[in-house]
Amino acid sequence: MLRALHLGDLLCATPALRALRRHYPHAHISLIGLPWAREFAARYPHLLDEFIEFPGWPGVPEGPQRDDARLAAFFDEMRARRLDLAIQMHGAGDVTNAFVAELGARTTAGFVPSPDAQPRPDVAVPYPDDVPEPRRHLALVRALGADATDDRLEFPVADADRAALRMVPGAPALEGRRYAVIHPGSRDPARRWPPDRFAAVAAALASDGIAVVYTGSARERGIVEAARCGVCAPSLDLSGQTDLGMLAALIEGAALVVCNDTGVSHLAAAVRTPSVVVFTASDPRRWAPANAVRHRPVLPAERDEHGVPRGLPPLDAVVEAAFAQLALSDDGLAAAGDASL
Repeated sequence: MLRALHLGDLLCATPALRALRRHYPHAHISLIGLPWAREFAARYPHLLDEFIEFPGWPGVPEGPQRDDARLAAFFDEMRARRLDLAIQMHGAGDVTNAFVAELGARTTAGFVPSPDAQPRPDVAVPYPDDVPEPRRHLALVRALGADATDDRLEFPVADADRAALRMVPGAPALEGRRYAVIHPGSRDPARRWPPDRFAAVAAALASDGIAVVYTGSARERGIVEAARCGVCAPSLDLSGQTDLGMLAALIEGAALVVCNDTGVSHLAAAVRTPSVVVFTASDPRRWAPANAVRHRPVLPAERDEHGVPRGLPPLDAVVEAAFAQLALSDDGLAAAGDASL
């Protein structure tokens, strides 16, 4: 299966992987992905048997630069395996279907951008632009005959992840406390709500006795520092100090996550932690968690002709949503259910 993308994209594919495993219980299932995803794949031994590093392909910006010799060797190795099925789950297929065709599988499956698109997989599914990402991929595996209705994301958190988190300076002080995770970064700058607005949300939470924890990658430390400015109450900065498993353990124990539309949003959905997701430039029809009780999207009032947000959600709407999520009782969370994200 080809999906050479980032954290949120892979989390949104876990329902499809689960359906594939149920449909092909004895198959050897491999993920072709970006180098970082080796760690991700290792967390799903019940769904994935192997990780294969994506060698790059013209027109795929997430991969390495074109290397014809490397590509030739890669395709030789894949063809020697005599694959039964190759699945394209990387975009509409206008670029990546050609890559999947070169794998030499007996059967190919994937999305197509138009009915006359070439090359055309043996099992071709029109690429829908306006459905939630997990359900898009469930439609593809359903075309292969799988029972694909369960759209819950999953991310296994191990005791070793929780133990590793406790070793991070400051993290043990969170045990037994009610805390909120504030994640002001995003890989795409267009998806970032201003740091000073995250700071205002954090200040409001702290004034109500909620401990505040900031997260982000090492490259996002500047964004985190900007978001911490102006917050008089103490906060814990864990940016650059957690790996993926530790981050998931932190989110698992939180009362609330406030973040942009980024991978952390889907991680919160996968571990069932209530969240507020701020949308500024991405399509909520595709990327908002389906369970809008447990995970509340906050959008700007203005949208373009395709329904994509334009502008910034107001601060008071995000603060209001954050306190509403904190107020969810245990019965309220049970009512929110796990049948969707």
